[in-house]
Amino acid sequence: MSALTAEKTGVPDPDTNGETTGLRERAFGNATGLSCRECGHEVELGPHYACPECFGPLEVAYDFPAVTREEIEAGPRNIWRYKALLPVPDDIEQSPNMEPGFTRLLRAGNLGRELGLSNLWVKDDSTNPTNSFKDRVVACALSAATEFKAKVFACPSTGNLANAVAAAGARAGIKTVVFIPSNLEKPKQVNSAVYTEQLVAVDGNYDDVNKLASEIAGEEDGWAFVNVNVRPFYAEGSKTLGYEIAEQLGWRLPDQVVIPVASGSQLTKVHKAFGELVRLGLVEDKPVKIFGAQATGCSPVSVAFKDGVDAIRPVKPDTIAKSLAIGNPADGIYVLDVCRSTGGAVEDISDDEVRQGILLLARTEGIFTETAGGTTVGVLKKLVETGQLDPDAETVVINTGMGLKTLDAVADHVGPAATIAPSYAAFVATGIA
Repeated sequence: MSALTAEKTGVPDPDTNGETTGLRERAFGNATGLSCRECGHEVELGPHYACPECFGPLEVAYDFPAVTREEIEAGPRNIWRYKALLPVPDDIEQSPNMEPGFTRLLRAGNLGRELGLSNLWVKDDSTNPTNSFKDRVVACALSAATEFKAKVFACPSTGNLANAVAAAGARAGIKTVVFIPSNLEKPKQVNSAVYTEQLVAVDGNYDDVNKLASEIAGEEDGWAFVNVNVRPFYAEGSKTLGYEIAEQLGWRLPDQVVIPVASGSQLTKVHKAFGELVRLGLVEDKPVKIFGAQATGCSPVSVAFKDGVDAIRPVKPDTIAKSLAIGNPADGIYVLDVCRSTGGAVEDISDDEVRQGILLLARTEGIFTETAGGTTVGVLKKLVETGQLDPDAETVVINTGMGLKTLDAVADHVGPAATIAPSYAAFVATGIA
C-alpha cells in the first residue's frame, strides 16, 4: 500500500458518507475515478495503482464533456491544449511545469523512398524540453503529485524518465530523487545530475531498480513515484502523442503507426487516444494498424507475439537500446492485445540493425535519434521487407528521443571519411569530389 496520501481539504466524497477526499474540486479535471483494466472494479481518485479486488492495473476513467476541434486549437501549443481529456485541473497552465508537447510531425519523403514507403511521417518527440517523450508523462504525473501534496517527486528509470523527472521537479520546486541502473549511458546520467543532487545509481538492471522503487514507495511517507504509485496519471500523458498525430494530420487517423515498446504503456495509450477522438467525434473512425518495436536483446513482447501466446516471459536485458531494456514490461500483455486486434505486429531487430536505423534516419531526414528511435526505424524497415506493413498506406513512425543521449551506440561506427593535408591535391585524392 502506498504511503502517499492526500491532505484533507474538505471536499465531500459521496462514496464515503460525506467524509473528505483530500482533493480540491476538479483536481483531476474530467476524471471520475480509477478503473481496473482486468475486472472493471472502480476506486476513487487517489495514489492507487493496483486493484484491491484482483490486483490488476488501474487506469483513469472519465466523463468527457463535448469537446470541439476549435476549442483544442485555441489552446496553448503544448499538451495542455488537451487538458479536457487528461487527469489534470482546469488551471493546469498556471502551475510551473515544463510545458511539453506539440512537437513536429515531419513528412519523411527521403526515408520513405529509401524504404519503399509512399506516405511516411515521423513524429519527432526529441524536441521536447528534455529531448524525449517522457516530458509528456512526467507533466501529468507532476500534476498528480502536486494535488496529493507529495514531498518528494521520484522515479526508477532507464534514463529519459530520470532526465524528465529531475528537470520537472526543479521547475516545480519540489525535491526530486531519481534511481537508475549503474551501467546507464553517461550522457543520460549527466542529464539527470545537472537538475538534481539526488541521482542514485543502483547495481542491477531496470527491473531491479523498479523493484527497489516499489519498496521505497510503500515505506516512505509522501513520495510520489511517477511510474509506481501515481502511474495511472503518469501513463495518460502518452495519449497526447496520439492526439497530436491526429490533429497534425488535419484531424484524421493514419493507417499504420510504429511505436517503440519498453513497458508498453506508450503504445497502448496512443491506441486509447485514437479511440477517444473517435468517440468524441473529433476524427472519423477507421482501422489503424499498431506495430510495436523492440531490440532483440530485450524482446519479451515480440517473442510472445511470434509464439502466439498471451503470457510474457521475463528476460534479462542485453542490448544497446537501454531505454527499451525492460525485461518484465508492465503493459506487455496489453501491447499484444492491441497489435493483434488491429492487425499489426510486434517485431524486433539486432543491435547492429538499431545502429543502422539511427544512421538511416539521420542521413535521410536530418534527425539524430537515440537507440529507441533506431530500434523503431529499424523495425519499420524490417516490417516493409517482410511484407507485414503496407508500403502504400499512410504510416507514422514515432521518434521518442534525442541521439546525443546515446552517443556511445554509434561513436565507434562513424567518423571522418578521410584525414588529409590542408591542400587541394590531398582533397582531390580522397575521391570525394
